[in-house]
Amino acid sequence: MDNGARIFVAGHKGLVGSAIVRELRARGFTNLILRTRNEVDLTDRTAVNRFFVNEQPEYVFLAAAKVGGILANNKHPVEFLRDNLYIELNVMDAAWKHRVKKLVFLGSSCIYPKFSPQPIKEEHLLTGELEPTNQWYAIAKIAGIKLAQAYRKQHGFKAISLMPTNLYGPGDNFDLQSSHVLPALIRKFHEAKTNGARQVTVWGSGQPRREFLHVDDLADAALYLMETYDDGEIVNVGLGDDVSIAELASKIAAVVGYEGEIVYDASKPDGTPRKLMDVSRLTGLGWVAKVTLDEGLRSTYRWYLENYAETGLRASAPARRS
Repeated sequence: MDNGARIFVAGHKGLVGSAIVRELRARGFTNLILRTRNEVDLTDRTAVNRFFVNEQPEYVFLAAAKVGGILANNKHPVEFLRDNLYIELNVMDAAWKHRVKKLVFLGSSCIYPKFSPQPIKEEHLLTGELEPTNQWYAIAKIAGIKLAQAYRKQHGFKAISLMPTNLYGPGDNFDLQSSHVLPALIRKFHEAKTNGARQVTVWGSGQPRREFLHVDDLADAALYLMETYDDGEIVNVGLGDDVSIAELASKIAAVVGYEGEIVYDASKPDGTPRKLMDVSRLTGLGWVAKVTLDEGLRSTYRWYLENYAETGLRASAPARRS
């Protein structure tokens, strides 16, 4: 991509999309096409086609999606399946019809079976049952992968699919009703410290293990692969290392400065026991993550303090796992 290329970042207000925009701007790309949900509803086929006719983007990062944690997935399965299917189909079809040069589709590590061998290789896709608590979102993302592969197979459309592990960083969702585990714990521990609470309750046993990638690393990988990778096979994007939820909670408590007790509610769902990505395909393509978890937690908490904590919102539910 040259610096004047017309680049559409779908979902630029979200965690992933905003990081991609930051990275593009940092590298000197000046012709970014950005639209909010109110300006272009990506679930509306007519609106999406009209947008592509008017704007004629050359490259697309498809980071728009309806996302959330276990509670949100369980409460709104229709929206997590239906809305994500609409977004993927509408954007990919319009991108192909209007001769977009290349599209990057952002999937999720939840596409893999609940009991995948660890670390999870790309070829483990569709080899077992999904984790029930987020199957709706996972099925939509699997459909997006197959749709990208279908457009490539039938029409030669250059679409690549990246599967990020659990993400966090600036712009994360800290709403306790819909957030993932890491931002939820940051908010819980911060508010517990502020309110002088003696305990913080975390959903689940604390034993499941998760991998966490800073979203700025994902943005760097997405741009790198947009410019260097052109194949239908999916690519895992991760750190290549994981921690238990209990270890994560302890790390966040230390970063926040919370010194009370951490209690685990084992009556709540744990979800997938372990979810560590095999990133050998990615490293073989010449990319490795740069931000360590400890460094990323410190910078994310600073962002939370500067952009979110001052709203005065109070915790209303235990932190959930992703």
